[in-house]
Amino acid sequence: MDILGPFPPTKGQLKFLLVVVDYFTRWIEACPLANITTENIRKFTWKSIICRFGISHSLVTDNDRQFIAQSFEDFLRELGIKHLSTSVEHPQTNGQAEAANKVILRELKKRLGNAKGQWADGLSNILSTTQETPYRLTYGADAMILVEIGETSHRRQVFNSEQNAQELAADLDLIDELRDEARIHEEACKLRASRRYNTRVRPRSFRVGDLVWRLLGDARKDPSEGKLAPNWGGPF
Repeated sequence: MDILGPFPPTKGQLKFLLVVVDYFTRWIEACPLANITTENIRKFTWKSIICRFGISHSLVTDNDRQFIAQSFEDFLRELGIKHLSTSVEHPQTNGQAEAANKVILRELKKRLGNAKGQWADGLSNILSTTQETPYRLTYGADAMILVEIGETSHRRQVFNSEQNAQELAADLDLIDELRDEARIHEEACKLRASRRYNTRVRPRSFRVGDLVWRLLGDARKDPSEGKLAPNWGGPF
């Protein structure tokens, strides 16, 4: 779980995004909020996580005051959820949430352009593009995606309610096997990606007069754009 923001204020003065990622399925839950308070985080955890997916084994967060507040610690303890906090020296412990944040920011910047005050409205479209495989690993069935509404797919044309119920029951029986296969495939992909990256690493050198992009620090970014401000400026 992580906090992303601040963003340019949108309807309802929403300025922050609370992001939760399941470590195995990569399922992302994100909720725009006007204020990041311990009570808001507790309500989100209860309504959007526990009531929908059940009680998790553990929850990884950073050391923001909202996460380490005694009331939130008590809430997790009563549910038997182990709270794991990242250290300042090693924030990568919460790497899944950080990776999800990068994806969300990148897609928001692509889609919004200058309409940065509409980031909350575009959030659902971004998250829906990441739901296919995680959805199946979570629910045991393929998600119905938006494109199938405009362009009728084969499974919508031949839909049969009785057969669908039988297939859903069969999918649920096989979900553990599906998750095991996904875990094996994930480890194999990580190994291949690591090998491929290591073989392609090349040293880079620059000469006087070359045009370069400059990484913009917080002091050089437009404060009105918040997290949606560009990270690079130039070329120089």
